[in-house]
Amino acid sequence: MEFVKNAIGKLVPTEINGEQVIPFKGVGKYKPEGKKHAPYIPSNVDFPLDGNKTVSSLKEALIKAGLKDGMTISTHHHFRNGDLIANQIFDIAKELSVKNLRWFPSASFPCHEHLIQYLEDGTIQRIEASMNGPLGKFCSEGKMKGTAVLRSHGGRYQAVQDGEVKIDIAVIGAACADPFGNANGLFGQSTSGLLGFALADSQYADKVIVVTDNMVPFPCIPWQIQGNYVDYTVKMNKIGIPEKIISGTTKITKSPDRLLLAEMTAKFCDVTGIIQEGFSFQTGAGGTSLAVSEYFANIMKKKGIKGRFARGGSNKYLVKMLEEGLIDYILDGQTFDLDGVRSMAENPNHVWTSPFTSYNYHSKGNFAGILDVVILGATEVDINFNANVVTHSDGYLLHGIGGWQNCLFSKTVILPLPLFRDRIPVVVDEVTTVCGPGELIDVIVTERGIAINPKRKDLIDKAKNSGLPLKTIRELKDEAEKICGKPTKPKLGDKVVAAIKWVDGTVIDVVRQVLE
Repeated sequence: MEFVKNAIGKLVPTEINGEQVIPFKGVGKYKPEGKKHAPYIPSNVDFPLDGNKTVSSLKEALIKAGLKDGMTISTHHHFRNGDLIANQIFDIAKELSVKNLRWFPSASFPCHEHLIQYLEDGTIQRIEASMNGPLGKFCSEGKMKGTAVLRSHGGRYQAVQDGEVKIDIAVIGAACADPFGNANGLFGQSTSGLLGFALADSQYADKVIVVTDNMVPFPCIPWQIQGNYVDYTVKMNKIGIPEKIISGTTKITKSPDRLLLAEMTAKFCDVTGIIQEGFSFQTGAGGTSLAVSEYFANIMKKKGIKGRFARGGSNKYLVKMLEEGLIDYILDGQTFDLDGVRSMAENPNHVWTSPFTSYNYHSKGNFAGILDVVILGATEVDINFNANVVTHSDGYLLHGIGGWQNCLFSKTVILPLPLFRDRIPVVVDEVTTVCGPGELIDVIVTERGIAINPKRKDLIDKAKNSGLPLKTIRELKDEAEKICGKPTKPKLGDKVVAAIKWVDGTVIDVVRQVLE
């Protein structure tokens, strides 16, 4: 394997899984050429005129779709840890003696540990997706036959759109669908909210299968997946485990340290003028991020202002802000609880989006750059503000990128992080894996101080007399090491087990095998 240095000095391969790749050239420096990928032209005479595309089973659908060795099979992660479809796909592939498949999910979860047996026996050659849990551990230990490729949500859409990844068969699970293939995730026993992560699959895959446990008469309204893209539909008894798909009890953190992080983050946004009439924001669904949303709401009520929109995964706290008139719109990328599903079904100002509208870097603009502030997490940050979200300090690949990279293009990027976890510093000299370059990360908020990127002189000037504990990033690192000691570097081998793609499809870093 030949290696070259990319724009941030990381040694990355020139070829992955037999295909040439482009090293990271810097933010905004790589401009693609050519046209979007186009799937084959279907003919209306190939489909039933009565619109009923239903076949008897998933197995029959896969056979009709032409499942064979070496294909790329895609699924989506709207069912999260309650997914019952992906495992069945590869059970069927094993039964049919199909080999060397590439699995291309939008993310995997611990429920997919079942697939390790197929990675071992060659049914699946590699996974190209964010991985966590057992699959991430399996990959990190160098046991996967091919090299994993990790992309952001927007990067995944970009890769499909650009033809970097050609999907042979897409299997889309939907809580509600009709025999023609129109589908949504809003109604039925397996509700997941919107289906935006499956949009690229439906548009660009050669063959598209929609699977549901709630088949309704045509038309399935509203539809996010349009039946005109769908080849086959399948009715199954159960496609997801409801209590593992969405939670009715998404909770704000009760940890005093995490609440302090949230409060300091909200106060920073207030004193620097980010929270103002008509501003926009994105927070995640973790306990700290939920707390930030609540602090934002309290500040907005006191000031008598409202925001234009909130972007990101919806939850009961964002829904409450929408219903109380604190924001005009929720632009939803992923629905995290039952309140989010209800709101999306009932409220026209709760709008479903997709990685195309929100994150696709190879488009004529997307929502990320419009956001005034985004609140994100990370496993590590270094003294150059580079951040890691996929590996821990031990080198294991146990998290996904999600929309994290794409959100870095927001006007202000803030990472509220504990200074250390389990006595291991989070602010370090050099992160284990670079997922986002420091030039795009503006503020690190820890319980022991706030570091502002020197590039953001405007924020430094606005915060200097605020009473907030401002420190340099090096001061935070030194304080973490004083408490915990200098972290031990993981023992890594030479073998590259995964490549980290940047939002434009270039390689920003690699993950190497963890030596046991």
